[in-house]
Amino acid sequence: MRSAGAAATVTRLAQRVVAPSAPTPRGQLPLSWLDRYPTQRALIESLHVFKGRADADAEAEAEAEAPARAIERALAAALVSYYPIAGRLAVSNEGELVVDCTGDGVWFIEAAASCTLEDVDYLEYPLMVPKDELLPHPSYPPESDPLPEDSLILLVQVTQFACGGFVVGFRFSHAVADGPGAAQFMTAVGDMARGHAAPLVAPAWGREAIPNPPGAAVGLLPVPTELRLQYLAMDISTDYIEHLKARFLEQTGGQRCSAFEVLIAKAWQSRTRAAGFAPGSPVHVCFAMNARPALARLGGHGLPGGSYGNCYYIMRVSAPAEAVSDASVYDVVRLIREGKKRLPAEFARWSAGDTDGGVDPYRITSDYRTLLVSDWSRLGFAEVDYGWGCPVHVVPLTNLDYIATCILVRPSAHKPGARLITQCVAADAVDAFHKDMMRLD
Repeated sequence: MRSAGAAATVTRLAQRVVAPSAPTPRGQLPLSWLDRYPTQRALIESLHVFKGRADADAEAEAEAEAPARAIERALAAALVSYYPIAGRLAVSNEGELVVDCTGDGVWFIEAAASCTLEDVDYLEYPLMVPKDELLPHPSYPPESDPLPEDSLILLVQVTQFACGGFVVGFRFSHAVADGPGAAQFMTAVGDMARGHAAPLVAPAWGREAIPNPPGAAVGLLPVPTELRLQYLAMDISTDYIEHLKARFLEQTGGQRCSAFEVLIAKAWQSRTRAAGFAPGSPVHVCFAMNARPALARLGGHGLPGGSYGNCYYIMRVSAPAEAVSDASVYDVVRLIREGKKRLPAEFARWSAGDTDGGVDPYRITSDYRTLLVSDWSRLGFAEVDYGWGCPVHVVPLTNLDYIATCILVRPSAHKPGARLITQCVAADAVDAFHKDMMRLD
């Protein structure tokens, strides 16, 4: 195995803007209230690790199209249908955030690593290659003005490794797509890369279907704190998950629960114990839920098929610290399940502008008592195929180490079960958090 220093060598070979491969409509498209929410201007970052074609002989592999070339070609083709992604975020004459369909294109960077994916453990944690070496960060000639990053919608970097495998680094504007929407576009690129004439799912804009609540409150942006939360990735076995689910079934006399519910309940409980919150102090877990079914219940026609804009609701579940730390994990599962059941009613009230005391359900806070959860396991990233098979590993990345987060992802392809990527406790609580997570009640 190479040394970590040698393994981390990444060379950017070229950068360019990839425009749609055919003419596309021009003009401004409106964004929904949720698309325009202040925190959506962030670029969501992730790494997608592909092993390459294991069954290809050397001669066939030499003649095959390189991953960077195949993905660049497919991007240009997919952008014909998904032409808003080739535009730029702008402010309309009315002062609203919009997509200006300029057809300019998306940033694309081609890079090469001097090592194999095995040398760097397929980017398992800890990363043996700095993430910013694998993410697309454009460079500009000294005489030019760099584009403001928050006007860009998509940046892509394909890094080829010496083994034939590659890593696709994405930076995708949350203002234009939520998680399922971003995965839908990546899947469309895969469709084109594998030779389809058009994306298998035709895209729709559909932003007018998203509620624009009268007088909806918009909370303050998260305030940075001096507390630095520690990154910890944990692989959870299938046996562990099935044990907790079976015990819940037994405890409730026949009610079933999901892997997400038991794992998030366990993480919320373990974190509350490790952090040592005082009895009586409120603790919270917040998780984004797909609001498409709730939207359809409101009347009208809901979102059109193929819509890739933001359509989610952040559910908040709160309890006194001792009700989480001292209860059985199965009681905590019940709290989360009861919270999930509130989605249709809460979303309907929010859509009508009936918020409880002006509370903003979408607010992200740096309050240490609040844990923000995301479920990446079913978004569709793990099924994207550019012609080399599905990724062996998808790595969501976080940049704000003062916001307590927990992300559920699929583990590497050879590991059954689930993976929790957490950044939710301070350094002095990491060991206690990890030990409690690994203990089966």
